[in-house]
Amino acid sequence: MIRDRDGKFPGMFDDVLKDAGIEVILTGIQMPRMNSITERWVQTCRHELLDRTLIWNQRHLLHALRQFEQFYNTHRPHQGIANARPMHPLPSPITDPDKLTHLDIRRRDRLGSLLHEYHHAA
Repeated sequence: MIRDRDGKFPGMFDDVLKDAGIEVILTGIQMPRMNSITERWVQTCRHELLDRTLIWNQRHLLHALRQFEQFYNTHRPHQGIANARPMHPLPSPITDPDKLTHLDIRRRDRLGSLLHEYHHAA
């Protein structure tokens, strides 16, 4: 479990988790944005994946989370970074009007049509 260093979690809290076999990882010191970034990713994952999926077991959960993580980092546009994808540069804008009228867009479904990726056909 990842948690911050708030005083509302005494040492006894960590001992109970340790007895249950849960490893406690503390967030960095004086890193207030760390929790907000993590909470945003968890909220997005829940809203876009877990709220729409019936998870059968741990193996299925791990597969779905790996697929979503790959989709999130390599394809999904992020508004906070000018609708770019985190692992790719922004594409060059299409300025030729002829190319705009003849776009050939293909859709690739992931996770049983839960996630959609759109690409220009070659």
